[in-house]
Amino acid sequence: MLFFGYAATLAIAGAWGAVAAPLDMSLTLGLDVVTVPDDAETNLLVQYRFLRAVELGFGVFSLVYWRRIFELWAFSRVFLSIMAAGVAARLLSLAVDGTPSAAMIAFLAWELVALAVILVYTRATAVR
Repeated sequence: MLFFGYAATLAIAGAWGAVAAPLDMSLTLGLDVVTVPDDAETNLLVQYRFLRAVELGFGVFSLVYWRRIFELWAFSRVFLSIMAAGVAARLLSLAVDGTPSAAMIAFLAWELVALAVILVYTRATAVR
């Protein structure tokens, strides 16, 4: 269930953020993009939509290939590497940028637990 909750959250949040970037940024980041200079606003929105679309893609990949992720070590490594990269980015930001909101800390905690659980499970089930 942890895996499917994580993957579904990626897909839903990614789709929502790609389509409704200004509203998503306001709700999740507390950023009203109209306060950003116009050229920076456009660049910020383009990059945000791109990153959210990548998030959507990872979520869809995870939901489509979930059996392979749990059965084949090659798929497990790809999935866990991408997930670990996201966790590492959050940890780097925590160290370099400071403490984010409680919601962002909760996401980090959830991702750390999910990463550990899925790693342990796939090491026991996936064929090398």
